[in-house]
Amino acid sequence: MKLKLKIPLCFFDLETTGVNITQDRIVEIAVIKLMPNGDILEKKNLVNPTIPIPAESSAIHGIQNDDVKDKPTFKELAKDYAKFFEGADLSGFNILKFDVPVLVEEFLRAGVDFDYSRKRIIDSQRIYHLMEKRNLSAAYQFYCLKKLEDSHTALADTRASMEVLLAQVERYENQAVTDGLGHPIGILKNDPDELHKLTSSAMIDLAGRMILNHKGEAVFNFGKHKNKNVLSVLKEEAAYYDWMMNGDFSLDTKRRLTEIKLSEFKK
Repeated sequence: MKLKLKIPLCFFDLETTGVNITQDRIVEIAVIKLMPNGDILEKKNLVNPTIPIPAESSAIHGIQNDDVKDKPTFKELAKDYAKFFEGADLSGFNILKFDVPVLVEEFLRAGVDFDYSRKRIIDSQRIYHLMEKRNLSAAYQFYCLKKLEDSHTALADTRASMEVLLAQVERYENQAVTDGLGHPIGILKNDPDELHKLTSSAMIDLAGRMILNHKGEAVFNFGKHKNKNVLSVLKEEAAYYDWMMNGDFSLDTKRRLTEIKLSEFKK
């Protein structure tokens, strides 16, 4: 199918040193520019981020520090990419939450004007979520082949959630499960312990402010210390504990944070 374009549409994706929009940097950029006449132009670069690439990020995209040490920085590429994006709209998967903000940050650091407010942004993930619902009613229809009557009443929703889980286990039992990046994370088994590991084992507090990383270490899952070891942060920045304890965080989060802090004294 051909898109009805009046101006070019640039599909793009970034690989980065991490997921912090303000602190992390681009290590690879790829852009496909779809022209109104159907022509396709491509542009891509490995990028020297000027900061180390963490091992956990390299494990995801496969780009090591040695791969980019002799590559141009984004500042050196910025004007060229700004020109490539010029006069075009933007598209990609999940670009609104991550790729566009990171790209804009990089352009600003490079001192290059990139006025995204004048561009239309089309996020295919948003369309996916709008068209393929991910609520209980949709799951009930998909797995149980029944329409959920009296949805948003406690008993009906509870019964439906039970039937959905039973149908999921029947459908997927003994199948391998991967994360969003295709990495194996386990086997779906008819066993509550295994189901818990797949769905909740990384969670520390119910609000998700702290999680277990792939090494089983407690790390922050938000803010300036995202993905950093909780105990290490509390040791290096003692005031951060007080800030959280006095902040607008759930009592459960504060309790779990205190438990982690006290665990250091029990060793």
